[in-house]
Amino acid sequence: MEPQWLVWARELQAIAQTGLAYVRDPFDRQRYERVRALAAIMIAEHGGLDLAGIEAVFADQEGYATPKVGVRAGVFRDGKILLVREAIDGRWSLPGGWADVNQSPRESIVREVWEESGFEAAVCKLAAVYDQARRPPPPLRPFHIFRLFFVCEWLGGAPQTSIETTEIGFFAEHEIPPNLSLARTEPFHIERMFAHYRQPELPTEFD
Repeated sequence: MEPQWLVWARELQAIAQTGLAYVRDPFDRQRYERVRALAAIMIAEHGGLDLAGIEAVFADQEGYATPKVGVRAGVFRDGKILLVREAIDGRWSLPGGWADVNQSPRESIVREVWEESGFEAAVCKLAAVYDQARRPPPPLRPFHIFRLFFVCEWLGGAPQTSIETTEIGFFAEHEIPPNLSLARTEPFHIERMFAHYRQPELPTEFD
């Protein structure tokens, strides 16, 4: 699904990050720093990105390298699903974002729904855990990402946009806007949210 150079670059970055977390020999430190620099060069050169920016992002990563975790919510009210229009690209997506430190997955998704829509939600089930690298389309991502998708029940609240969202709405399955923010939400994700909403007994999906 992803270009091989990106897979290699991410692995090199992870090796360098983990190595720098435990290294003691100063010469080994230099070698890991060089590996990290090469990973940044690969992404900048092939991805057409700013090298200094990639180097700064990589330098900020510390400790044992693991995938990053994102969360998305399928919030249902009267058989319709909640979508928010992203301020960054003007397209629609399921509410969600990065999981926060010191918050459980449940707390993270409840927070994201409230921040992006003004609505309160109760988490009903974990519907899916997807490896973002295996899902089209494959935008350039310097880190490996797992995404958790939850089916949620609308509890109340008032619609409220945020710095991240410009519009909020509930949509039936046949009313889904065509202009989805595909880096965040694909038609497949919405299809699976409706499937798990209609059949709560479905097992959690995972890659």
